[in-house]
Amino acid sequence: MQYVEGYENLVELVEHGDAEGLKAALNAMPSADVAEYLDEHFEVYNTLALMEMMEPQQQAEVFGYLRPTHQQEVASHMELSLLAQLFRDMSSDERADVYALLDLKLQDALMRRLARSEREDLLRLVSYEEGVVGSVMTSDYATIPVGCTVEQALKKLRQSAPEKETIYQVYVVDAQHKLAGVVSLRQLLTATPHEQIDDLMTVDVVSVNPDMPKSEAARIISRYDLIAIPAVTNDNLLVGMVTFDDAMDVVEEEDTDTMHKSATVGKLEASLRDASPRTLYSKRINWLVLLVFVNIFSGAAIAYYEDTIMAYGTLLFFLPLLIASGGNSGSQTATLVIRAIATGDIGKGDVLKLFAKELLVCFSLGLSMAAAVMVVAYFRAPEIMLVIGLSMLSIVMIGSLVGLLLPFLLKRLGWDPATASTPLVTTIADATGVMVYFSIATAILGLALG
Repeated sequence: MQYVEGYENLVELVEHGDAEGLKAALNAMPSADVAEYLDEHFEVYNTLALMEMMEPQQQAEVFGYLRPTHQQEVASHMELSLLAQLFRDMSSDERADVYALLDLKLQDALMRRLARSEREDLLRLVSYEEGVVGSVMTSDYATIPVGCTVEQALKKLRQSAPEKETIYQVYVVDAQHKLAGVVSLRQLLTATPHEQIDDLMTVDVVSVNPDMPKSEAARIISRYDLIAIPAVTNDNLLVGMVTFDDAMDVVEEEDTDTMHKSATVGKLEASLRDASPRTLYSKRINWLVLLVFVNIFSGAAIAYYEDTIMAYGTLLFFLPLLIASGGNSGSQTATLVIRAIATGDIGKGDVLKLFAKELLVCFSLGLSMAAAVMVVAYFRAPEIMLVIGLSMLSIVMIGSLVGLLLPFLLKRLGWDPATASTPLVTTIADATGVMVYFSIATAILGLALG
């Protein structure tokens, strides 16, 4: 964060009424930093006042970085003419995102203030379902016609560049606006003026369909190290572009969603900061109640082996240690598998290979952990050392295999593998672990008693 004229932050500049200092500070700060500051320290009316001190382009950039709830509040309190101008200055994808936040009355009033081409573009972008490429693509891409020269292409780019999100990749289109190829800005700058674009462009263009999942577009951009990727219809009609920064946002959203599912939390439409207590309750209660009933099996197993526990009370000392080990090993395995499935590193055809590998790994882990816990048992209760060692080996192996197979099973059933989360795997491992532990104890100690 940059500082101006001895003041420590924008709040102090506001308190001192230093309008010139505020303008200087706002111009010196990156738009993303200004937006973060507004989100953290300013209410809607102060945000509006500060935005009036910015140049139109900076207003649009800062507004695009604000939290969705803050955007909604600011837009609903902004004069309609100013909001319409703000929309004109915003990038097309951000404009569509903000439009979706507004109530129907404001949407209708805003539409009447926009030009026909802007209305059509906005309605087309907001028509795509959430979660597909069309919902994150932008129409602010640069195009040049087939058959032109490098000189003509550069002249066209100079005219249109200020309105485009990026011109590092320029798309070559025919008269029907179908994608014919792509050429980089570097190629244009290093080529001779009279060289034909058709001779420079790459014909085999990596592209995405606007109806495919946006996460797939993000993976393609990452795989091919692209700055942007064109979105084309089944007829090869160029309708948009997904940029690298949009792909990063998609990846962040996907990772957040996966993390929430891994904690058996439903998808949050708002951020944790903006979510209401009622929303947080509703997103968490279902799984927690379900897992309570699953844990009843653990209690039932303990009750079933009550005689064994009464005869060897020291078994209870090792119960939390053994059960936690099964849950921990299962959670580790599940995390590795879920992430590998999400990145496309493994598929259903890899189950047998992974099972064999995990069997070896979890057997080795179980032996090591059994050896460690048997040392403790030697000093605490040497008569149950064998029980503890065998139980640790069995529980760790069962927990790991549950963590491996459960994501594949859920995927086979059409559920998100991320649902095979830490609480779910741990709960299943706990219930099976209790039964395994006391079954082994009853068998071995029963023979010793007899």
